[in-house]
Parts: sequence; C-alpha cells; structure tokens
Amino acid sequence: MTRFRLTLEWDGRGFMGWQRQAHGPSVQEALETALREVTGEDATFHAAGRTDAGVHALAMPAHVDVAKPIAPFRLMEALNARLRQASALVAVLACVEAPPGFHARFSCTGRAYRYRLVMRRAPLALDAGRAWRVPRPLDLAAMRAAATLLVGRHDFTTFRSVHCQAASPVRTLDRLDILAEGQEGLVIEAAARSFLHHQVRSMVGALVLVGLGRWPVERVGEALAARDRSALGLNAPPDGLYFAAARYDKLSEKFTLDHSTDRTTA
Repeated sequence: MTRFRLTLEWDGRGFMGWQRQAHGPSVQEALETALREVTGEDATFHAAGRTDAGVHALAMPAHVDVAKPIAPFRLMEALNARLRQASALVAVLACVEAPPGFHARFSCTGRAYRYRLVMRRAPLALDAGRAWRVPRPLDLAAMRAAATLLVGRHDFTTFRSVHCQAASPVRTLDRLDILAEGQEGLVIEAAARSFLHHQVRSMVGALVLVGLGRWPVERVGEALAARDRSALGLNAPPDGLYFAAARYDKLSEKFTLDHSTDRTTA
C-alpha cells in the first residue's frame, strides 16, 4: 500500500463542496470515481481542508492510499485523464509518494485562503462565479484598519456559521491582508492554523460593510466582542473564495500564497 500526496486545483461552481454529499456532486467523489476507474480500488481521499459549495481551490493538498503498484506521475496523468473525460473541473497539479506519517489534514499546521472582489457596476463576464462583484468603490484604508481588529486569538462566534461543528469558537488569525489588484480588484488574504465554518466569508462580509461606509471601523471589533452570530451584518458569497495554500512544518515547507510555488511544494 502506497500513500500518495497530491496537490489539487478545482473550480467550485459545479460542486457541493469538497466532501461527499448525498444531494449533489463533490470534489472528493469525482476523485474517488476517477481512482476507481484507474486502479479498480475503492479508496478515500483526504484533504487539508473542506470547502463549501461554490468555493474554489488553487493548491489543496490531499492524500490517498493505493494498493496497486503505480508511479506517481502515471497516477497523476491517469487521474487527470479520467477527470477530463467526466468534465469535472478538477486537476491534479502534483503527485508524489507521501513521507512516513503524513496526513493531509492532521499534519497540516497552517492554511490560507484568498478572497477576490471586483469593484464595478457592470456584471462579471470572465469572472462570473470566480469573484464577488461590488458595484461601488471600497475604502481600502478603512478596511485595513478594521482587519487589524480581527488578527490574533479571539472567540470568533460572530464569524462562524450556526452549523459549524468545531468544538471551540476560539481561533488564532495570523494574518488578514487586503491588497489592491489592478484598478478594480481587491484580494483579501487570511492565514491561520485552522478556520471555522464560514469564518473567512463572514470576515470578508464585515470588511466590505466597512469599505462601503455602512459600518464604522470600530463596529467590526464590537461585532467580534458580541460573540453572537446575529451581530454579523453580511456573509460574503462563496464565489470569490479560494483555498490558496497549506503549511506542513515537519516537512520544512515554505508557507506561501504564490500559486506557482504551491505547485511544487504542496
């Protein structure tokens, strides 16, 4: 039995999320179906994190155990061929034999997400489903000031879904950066050891309210202190959210949001 470590990319618009669902297609199901066609085996893929319906991935680490002797490159090529045939918008970017003890989820010590916004009145054509269109310019300085209130160790009850199954709402947010992308775009990058269900989308929604001038900067801190989901003013849609990178400290890997680097290290 060989454990393979893969790096995955996908367009989340056609999926109900990463995890197998009874009511619709999932990324996990697409991969497991492809693997069964390649090896004849029923095996479970494990990923560094879960994503909701409509959420994308730039470089999601995953692993799977395969009994059939097969080289990593051939497994990657075979899986990509089956995924293409199934019209599943999932790609295996890299595949290697995993080091001893590696687990895509439990070995992971850091995760990063990227959220894309486009500020314009016209509807999105090329970026439809891949970014959140906000029809007015946003106050970048105010959003950055509000973001600092969320960085650190906090009870994020306000910023997690009522369906979140995490045992504790306390998380340490290592970084929440807001970057301009051209004349119309904004990118919000968040990094932490782990996130609560809907935490990134909830934080983005609050920051957009600040950027639109509907909330003063301090309102974000007040919402955080309230520890009450009803204090959240807006939950951002899944369209602009991407799982961007993962860190594995024991493997001495660099934690980066650079997609090209993730292709070789994740």
